[in-house]
Amino acid sequence: MNRPIRLLFFLIVAATALGLLALMVAVLAPGGVLGGWAVLKLLVLLAFAGVVPWLGICVGNALFGFAVLLFARDPPRAVLPVAGDISIAPIATPVAIAVTIRNEPMELVLPPLLALLDALRGHGAFTGFILSDTQDPALAAAEAAAVPPGLRYRRRSHNTGFKAGNVMDFLDQHADAFPLTVMLDADSVMTAPAVLRLVRIMQADPRMGIVQHLTVGKPAAAAFPRLFQFGMRAGMRVWATGQALWQGADGPYWGHNAILRSAAFRDHCKLAPLPDGSTILSHDQVEAAMLRAAGYKVCVWAGEDGSLEANPPALPEFLHRDSRWLAGNLQYRHLLVQPGWTAMGRWQLVQAILLFAGAPLYTAILILAAVLAAGGGTAASGPLLALGLAWPLALYAPKLLGYAEILLSARQARRYGGRGMFLLGALAEIGFTLLLDALATPHKTLAMLRLAFGAKPGWLPQNRSDRGVSWLEAARMFWPHTLLGLGVFSGFAAGSWTAVAWAAPFAIGLPLAIPFCVLTASPAFSRGLQRLGVAATPEERACED
Repeated sequence: MNRPIRLLFFLIVAATALGLLALMVAVLAPGGVLGGWAVLKLLVLLAFAGVVPWLGICVGNALFGFAVLLFARDPPRAVLPVAGDISIAPIATPVAIAVTIRNEPMELVLPPLLALLDALRGHGAFTGFILSDTQDPALAAAEAAAVPPGLRYRRRSHNTGFKAGNVMDFLDQHADAFPLTVMLDADSVMTAPAVLRLVRIMQADPRMGIVQHLTVGKPAAAAFPRLFQFGMRAGMRVWATGQALWQGADGPYWGHNAILRSAAFRDHCKLAPLPDGSTILSHDQVEAAMLRAAGYKVCVWAGEDGSLEANPPALPEFLHRDSRWLAGNLQYRHLLVQPGWTAMGRWQLVQAILLFAGAPLYTAILILAAVLAAGGGTAASGPLLALGLAWPLALYAPKLLGYAEILLSARQARRYGGRGMFLLGALAEIGFTLLLDALATPHKTLAMLRLAFGAKPGWLPQNRSDRGVSWLEAARMFWPHTLLGLGVFSGFAAGSWTAVAWAAPFAIGLPLAIPFCVLTASPAFSRGLQRLGVAATPEERACED
């Protein structure tokens, strides 16, 4: 990979981090470094120093991705160069299409898989597999009965190693018969052209171990996933493209909507227990690092066409999923000194840790700032305004540049109903995200505290069905967030209304957590957004047409 590009990326990360730190020092300057409230100010500065690396990564990936999307003729191929025509090469090897499930409704799992296999008929030897980890005998019997002829169904009696163990058990039995395996989750949807493209990339390069397809959200009726995936799509397109540019063959793996070189994955990606005997939960990035250590490439196809997944239907499911990912990603700290891995393999784990490790630091900054305001601590107004703008611009740089890229292209904007409709969706999503992130950050902090005090993480079955959330359920879950929000805003109000205004974008989601949860799961609100076309994706608009 081009070393100057990687050097430039890390220079951007360092410049962003140092610039934001300098702004924070200027904000805290009144009274002098050793003046009043010195201890609290020092704690704020130290906490902020812990979060600026992630902000720098956001800016670096965003700038790289935006440049490629704006100027490259074919952005996915620009960041994953591969020899030959990947649109017409014949499929020369048997391919398994494997779906991992656990307690999933088969009426939702089977239709997209069967449609994919039907569309692939005549293009090569594709075989569909259902890999079940369902432990309930009655549910397992219903699964087996629902599987039609032509699909292969296999259920493990014990779900050792969770999903990673499920996949490895399959590969142990079938890797030699199926040199390539397309991995799908229960909520995955892929089109035949997307799958054929992945297979042809693997055929063109025998050292390619994984090609991970960029994945976007399926059209959603419920307000929560609808708004969430609208912004996630914009941000991930820019992020994945920028990351692929500088990481190249040292890319990430997200565990689904990807193709594996079966035997290589089987031979090099078996996961041993952690030093404390526990199972690795977030397996995908570890497997990518192991495959890179074995000399295989791990790349991302950064095109968003033909690869979709469902997002959690409501805020409680979203936060439960986040807590599972948090527990899994923080386990990576045990693996950073693993012998034999490449530097970039370790970097992938560091990034995954940073994604969640900043949560308690953000929470600490918010609380300390409220205490300082309540006690009469002062901040330099000019630097405070600059920091209040620069901080969220850095954090949301991938998403904001993703929005800008669509708005700059009339062709792209038409897929969303035109620039006006797209901008309306973007504004609605930005407001949604500010509320969501404000309450998600302390929620992650609470999850980390529970882990620190001995809570045992697990990998439970997921609810994927739309549902409403009652006021009672929301209150039971979010009363701590509400109290924290009322407390910090009381502190800011005791200082000045300027402090309240500064804190609002970062924290207003806390006192509003309960109504936010109820509203974003409300069928009536969801129908209203859908009727107005707010945050509709191109796939939804294509179905309407």
